[in-house]
Amino acid sequence: MRWLPDRTVAHLRRVAEWPDLADTKYRLLEELGRGGMGTVYLAEDTVLGRKVALKVISTGAADAETADRMLREARIIARLEHPGIVPVHDAGALPDGRIFYAMKRVEGERLDALAARATLPDRLRVFQRICEAVAFAHAHGVLHRDLKPENVMVGSFGEVLVMDWGVAKLLDAAAERIPGGATEASPSQTAEGTVVGTLSYMAPEQAEARADRIGPQTDVYALGAILYYLLARRPPFEGAAAERRARGEGAVAPASPRRFDPSVPRALEAIVAKAMSADPTGRYASAEELAAEVGRFLAGEHVRAYRERPWERAARIFARYRTPVLLVAAYLLMRTPLILYGRS
Repeated sequence: MRWLPDRTVAHLRRVAEWPDLADTKYRLLEELGRGGMGTVYLAEDTVLGRKVALKVISTGAADAETADRMLREARIIARLEHPGIVPVHDAGALPDGRIFYAMKRVEGERLDALAARATLPDRLRVFQRICEAVAFAHAHGVLHRDLKPENVMVGSFGEVLVMDWGVAKLLDAAAERIPGGATEASPSQTAEGTVVGTLSYMAPEQAEARADRIGPQTDVYALGAILYYLLARRPPFEGAAAERRARGEGAVAPASPRRFDPSVPRALEAIVAKAMSADPTGRYASAEELAAEVGRFLAGEHVRAYRERPWERAARIFARYRTPVLLVAAYLLMRTPLILYGRS
């Protein structure tokens, strides 16, 4: 009896799990990635002649509750028509009974990969685009609840896309019904004591499963944690700190980003500290406000979260108005001999 190599067995297992696309307009091309709820495949839409990303519920998770969650995720994304959020093209059930939805295929790289090589201004401009997408979602009554660098893609042409809305929460309790009989809101209303998201980036109230305190400021905290990563190039919590949060010690403060990169401007450090305040009321009131604060830094303006020292203010103003200051200085330098010799 001959045993098949492990690689062959693994390949056969993957192929056996491939979705049945017979009698659909999609042609399977390859597997792109796997998650806890579903697998994403590259497929061709044979009617429109374009490639799409097809998210299909995994065979091991194909129960009614997970199917409802998958449809709910598709419906939430579909209601958020914004350049920073991946559009959904189609959703339904395949011939094998599994739920799927088709979305735009995103080509590019994850934010954590981009952060390793991009300049600070480029990282901050990408961050502003993330804030804009999250602000749009909040305006339409949706919290993401799992914002992190791995869930942000930067496309080949500079587009910034916030991905993975699988644990999103609807702010309004009244919701439409989805196929299968479940309400769109009911799966999203997290029960007290249930932690969802990624511990390294989640707000204290989320780490402590305080469902009654979760709101837009919860996502603002996660945005602050993403900004922390863009400055320090590491998560704000990892190792022992993340373990303490897992035990319910969600108010643990992260180390300063300047500890890992002393060149981080103190004004940006102050923005991170405010966004990641343990108390939700101490954070920025909205994602737009956080984006505007970063915009002030990029424009060389005063950052409201940071109390400047006099010499820091002078240095900032000089940096912002360097050219006119140097022109005036050059003019005065040239005029000084004329004034002095003219008097003699």
